[in-house]
Amino acid sequence: MTAPFIEVRDLHKRFAPSLSLGDKIAARLGARVETRAVHAVDGVDLRVERGETLGLVGESGCGKSTVGRMISGIMTPTSGTVRLEDKPVRVAGAKADTRVQMIFQDPFASLDPRMRVGDIVAEGPLAHGLVDKAGLDDYVAGHLRRAGFDPALADRFPHQFSGGQRQRIAIARALAMQPDVLVCDEPVASLDVSIQAQIINLFMQLRRDLSITLIFISHDLTLVRYIADRVAIMYLGRIVETGPADAVFETPKHPYTQGLLDSVPKLVLDDDEIVTLRPIVGEIPSPLAPPAGCRFNPRCPLAIDRCREETPPLRPFGGGHDVACHLAE
Repeated sequence: MTAPFIEVRDLHKRFAPSLSLGDKIAARLGARVETRAVHAVDGVDLRVERGETLGLVGESGCGKSTVGRMISGIMTPTSGTVRLEDKPVRVAGAKADTRVQMIFQDPFASLDPRMRVGDIVAEGPLAHGLVDKAGLDDYVAGHLRRAGFDPALADRFPHQFSGGQRQRIAIARALAMQPDVLVCDEPVASLDVSIQAQIINLFMQLRRDLSITLIFISHDLTLVRYIADRVAIMYLGRIVETGPADAVFETPKHPYTQGLLDSVPKLVLDDDEIVTLRPIVGEIPSPLAPPAGCRFNPRCPLAIDRCREETPPLRPFGGGHDVACHLAE
């Protein structure tokens, strides 16, 4: 079996809280100090083919952004592997992989306010030897232009631009590293709707022109269905369903996926009711103490005793559609 372009295998990430001064002193004196780790990501497996767009979907706090950071090499996994063309992705540093670049949700926070736009885009390629100083201006201008940003404005600072323009600067910075993969973490969530459409169209054009592989992280199901080839649904640190976008959206098999789709507002032709909305009942459990068995069982209307006791594996149901649910059959 041929290895996929990107393979994530049994990925885990736990965040242990730092001990207070009092706890450290107590521990030194022999007292037992209990700490509970946050189970942000707990055994994620993903496969992404070259040129494909994978939509990673889930509620806030499910761990999807943490997965994106580990795939891009920004964050080190607690355990598990991320491989690009069957080679491990190196974490951030002087020898970090430049082939995977990340675009963040807030372009203002991700851009250095003290640097001019041209310097922001040029910094990475210069540090990694992708361009020399002689050809730097043309190199920067070309990538700004590809991202839909006027190179004549490269001597200005990020605060002088709108949110959409700043996101284009962030995209140009990523493209200047000549990546094969873009990890997009809610890249349009902070933008106006009209600007969102422009940025999404830009991503689709980049994928078509440069054959870039996209991992698109979002909680906007309508947006993901428009842009993604395949979708992975994530809940409380685990993948619960994955498959071709059309199959997941048209015939969802996991109760959580069904709940997400039911919670999307729908217009109806009724004088008494303009919008139907059926949100998922309850709140996502704490990642400090995730429930036993299926993580979704406390909120699932179909849960049985087996769901509370046994963790369902991610099983194939044909056509590349995998589901982690005891009741999916």
